[in-house]
Amino acid sequence: MTRVRIDYRWVAVFAILVTFAVPWFLWGDSRVFAGLPLWLWWHIGWMGLTAVVFHLFTRTAWDRGIVGEGR
Repeated sequence: MTRVRIDYRWVAVFAILVTFAVPWFLWGDSRVFAGLPLWLWWHIGWMGLTAVVFHLFTRTAWDRGIVGEGR
């Protein structure tokens, strides 16, 4: 896979993470699980997923856009 293609995949992954970080679809939902609102569980799980994805990014693609191509 080319470097540009990998870059576009990372952009798409982070766009999805940002888009679903706020659970708009759970606003006004009064369901509760284990004493906490469902939207809070979504946020806890989503932040865990985001941490895993960012860890993968730092291990595989951290140099994207930081170091110039000619260096």
